[in-house]
Amino acid sequence: MIKQYLLYVLRWQLSSPILALCLYYFNYSVTVETIIANFIGANIFIGIDKHIFKQSVSFPLWQIQEEVKCVDCDEVCRGYRLVRTKNYDKMKDSKVEFRCEKCSEKKLRELKSRGIDC
Repeated sequence: MIKQYLLYVLRWQLSSPILALCLYYFNYSVTVETIIANFIGANIFIGIDKHIFKQSVSFPLWQIQEEVKCVDCDEVCRGYRLVRTKNYDKMKDSKVEFRCEKCSEKKLRELKSRGIDC
């Protein structure tokens, strides 16, 4: 988190020369020159911003729902679904699969054996 913050601060400091150059070379009002500088900076720094703010998962994200049918054993119970980890992402999965606690643990062992961080 501190690394992300320091990159963010550095990125803002790098935008200062753009603002200074626009204020120096353009002959508009300060407001218009600032808007131009921000537009130029946005186009330059969009890739850096995407890198700084990319979502990283440091812990597993689970979805838990009551009264669902387990996809493996058909038991109606509290269902568990691993949604996202560092190298596993089912956020946009159109076919949501909930499992009972027992089947969920079995699925976790299977995912771990395939190298998925759970």
